[in-house]
Amino acid sequence: MSGVNEIRSTFLDYFRKNGHEVVPSSPLVPRNDPTLMFTNAGMVQFKNVFTGLETRPYSTAVTAQKCVRAGGKHNDLDNVGYTARHHTFFEMLGNFSFGDYFKERAIELAWNLITKEFGIDRTRLLVTVYHTDDQAFDLWKKIAGLSDDRIIRIPTSDNFWAMGDTGPCGPCSEIFYDHGDHIWGGPPGSPEEDGDRFIEIWNLVFMQFEQLTKEERVDLPRPSIDTGMGLERIAALLQGKHDNYDIDLFRALIEASVEATGVPAEGEARASHRVIADHLRSSAFLIADGVLPAKDGRGYVLRRIMRRAMRHAQLLGAKEPLMWKLLPTLVGEMGRAYPELQRAEALISETLKLEETRFRTTLERGLTLLSDATNTLHKGDMLDGETAFKLYDTYGFPLDLTQDALRAREIGVDLAGFTDAMERQKAEARSHWAGSGDKATETIWFELKEKFGASEFLGYDTETAEGVVQAIVRDGKAVDSASAGDEVQIVFNQTPFYGESGGQMGDTGTIAGDNAKLSVSDTHKKGEGLFVHVATVAEGTLKVGDAVALTVDHARRSRLRANHSATHLLHEALREVLGTHVAQKGSLVAPERLRFDVSHPKPMSAEELRVIEDMANEIIVQNAPVTTRLMTVDDAIAEGAMALFGEKYGDEVRVVSMGTGVRGAKANRPYSVELCGGTHVSATGEIGLVRIVSESAVGSGVRRLEALTGEAARAYLAEQDERVKALATALKAQPNEVLARVEALVDERRKLERELTEAKKKLALSGGGSAGGDEGVREVAGLKYLGKVVTGVEPKDLKSLADEGKKSLGSGVVAFVGVSPDGKASAVVAVTEDLTGRFSAVDLVRRASEALGGKGGGGRPDMAQAGGPDGGKAADAIEAVASALAG
Repeated sequence: MSGVNEIRSTFLDYFRKNGHEVVPSSPLVPRNDPTLMFTNAGMVQFKNVFTGLETRPYSTAVTAQKCVRAGGKHNDLDNVGYTARHHTFFEMLGNFSFGDYFKERAIELAWNLITKEFGIDRTRLLVTVYHTDDQAFDLWKKIAGLSDDRIIRIPTSDNFWAMGDTGPCGPCSEIFYDHGDHIWGGPPGSPEEDGDRFIEIWNLVFMQFEQLTKEERVDLPRPSIDTGMGLERIAALLQGKHDNYDIDLFRALIEASVEATGVPAEGEARASHRVIADHLRSSAFLIADGVLPAKDGRGYVLRRIMRRAMRHAQLLGAKEPLMWKLLPTLVGEMGRAYPELQRAEALISETLKLEETRFRTTLERGLTLLSDATNTLHKGDMLDGETAFKLYDTYGFPLDLTQDALRAREIGVDLAGFTDAMERQKAEARSHWAGSGDKATETIWFELKEKFGASEFLGYDTETAEGVVQAIVRDGKAVDSASAGDEVQIVFNQTPFYGESGGQMGDTGTIAGDNAKLSVSDTHKKGEGLFVHVATVAEGTLKVGDAVALTVDHARRSRLRANHSATHLLHEALREVLGTHVAQKGSLVAPERLRFDVSHPKPMSAEELRVIEDMANEIIVQNAPVTTRLMTVDDAIAEGAMALFGEKYGDEVRVVSMGTGVRGAKANRPYSVELCGGTHVSATGEIGLVRIVSESAVGSGVRRLEALTGEAARAYLAEQDERVKALATALKAQPNEVLARVEALVDERRKLERELTEAKKKLALSGGGSAGGDEGVREVAGLKYLGKVVTGVEPKDLKSLADEGKKSLGSGVVAFVGVSPDGKASAVVAVTEDLTGRFSAVDLVRRASEALGGKGGGGRPDMAQAGGPDGGKAADAIEAVASALAG
């Protein structure tokens, strides 16, 4: 029992047999903590359980939690690849007690697992406790039989855990493994504790206090347990390794990298292979959880991780994108434990390939600029922070890549200077992931959820219902009543109003009671299942406990249902036409339109859009029943239901199915099958029709469709039809002849424009277009000079006019000044080839530009162009060129 997958399953099974609920890993994007960029510890998904804001149907749990530390406070990115135990992505094994067992049981479970199940030599183990935690000290002696010298009291915060400045906290106890005196280092608390001899493998947190203020701390009524064991660390120990990158999982990934590049994992290449293996894991899992490369927020951190790995692929000499080629190995190693990797494999592969293809251009340019900026620097020097920031901000070259590229030359970067320049950018990035809503306001919804439970949603089957007012919130605080004019948020025990989620906008409507009438302008979901109605009291007074009638705006709900069902049909059609890498990346289901964002690397062609629209409408005209089933997530996915990556699903999910495919792989099979909690039509025919009205880009690798359904689509098509009829009338043609007639008119116009241009040029050369007394060709300083002011000639045609002038002269200089209707002027000077050694067209045209009130000009020695604001000085410009020729 030493493989990573076996160790993980052994851990989970051990605690399951000891009465713990096996809870799946939560997504890497936290759903319950807006202060975190990524899930970075096993306890994150249980935070509200520990604080008492949430309850679960179990009191003990065990998880294998996927974690990322690569941005914000917890950032290990720069160390990855160069140390034995730093990772951006790691798995945290942990067991939890929510007021069930405490220290004694936690220590007993831990000691039995590592010494009996894992078979670790107990003589190599020692533990730490917080210096005042006599209870833990005594329990370790009693349960593990450890001598006093192997139970080390630590007086620092390393052995005292706190969730924040206030809230749950408590002492912790860390378990260390002694790798032997052949490795330098001392036990924890000693001067040599930073060495690698003694390695922490498990941390047991005894959550027994609540910090009320900086000075005041009280006992928790229900002490709890939170533990964390790094899977990679324990795997290294059980496999007889001292380096996490030598375990079976990383060996497989590194071997795949070696095979793909042909470069052994030795010497300088060793770190590069490790970076690629580690960063492949974090990149793949983040993409599977819905994060895509971007310029800010979580997407920016993902891009940094990906690009750092891609930089190391370039160092290994990879000539083509590498990381996507290694993905099958990762899925093979971890896909069974984390099925989201398998489901998202196509999207991950496409994203990795596209990003690395794009980054190669950035990398090549950045390295060139970096080389130029540091060619005078030597070992021990520092690159100034301003230059490092310019590389990042202007050319997309991250700081860690700059540091990485300079590491071999032992050149540092002025981090203080870089940080100063980065502050604005960091603030902007934080605003994208820090979440929204005042902390106190958000907390109140958890309190109400705990008090009343989740709201019962009746809106799948009805648009009217009675409900009892459970809470009224005004300005973030619960109140007993609301009077006319008050804007409030209301929670009922049951409601037909759908709360905004999954892209579908919340319902609007009315509330009517014996003593009050209200209008509902929006509905939200809060605190895991609480439906919150945003309402204004139109008349009377509403009180907590009142029974009222709730009525959804039927017409608006009907349009929302149609648009939501249409997004499902479009989603499937997109995957059928473009490929299975397509995944929903956001949507807006509004009453008047729908917007649908999907992962796709390039614009969709007109033909692709036509086929996508046709496929969706084929299902609509079937008028097939839309069926909904409640299933477990696993069963739903096993039956082919599409889950949105990164979405949080409960034990039971709604599986919405509609239509039967008529072509391709879906022929005679269920067409659209998705996990969805939104409201839908009862039959596809209720959608009417769907019409795609636009396709555009909204970010790297993300395309946006906008579409209309039903009456809105019919009105759009009717308006387009009226335009065609009006156009046909104007053209004195039948509607079906409009396109051919317009094409003929366009061709005719182009022909006439060409003829007109040629005529203007001939007229200008013949003298008919001259002005200001210019009579054409003359002799200046012994050479021919053709200088004219012309009107009616476009600036873009002056060069060809000058070419004609050169041909007519044979040898000489030509100058034309064209005056536009707005009074501005353009000048062109041409010099025949035999005279370019004496005169430069660039110098001559600048003289003309100065006369016109302009500056500069440019071109070649034989042809140059300039302009100026004062067309009234056109004749002066011609004479200025003549004067320059005369010397």
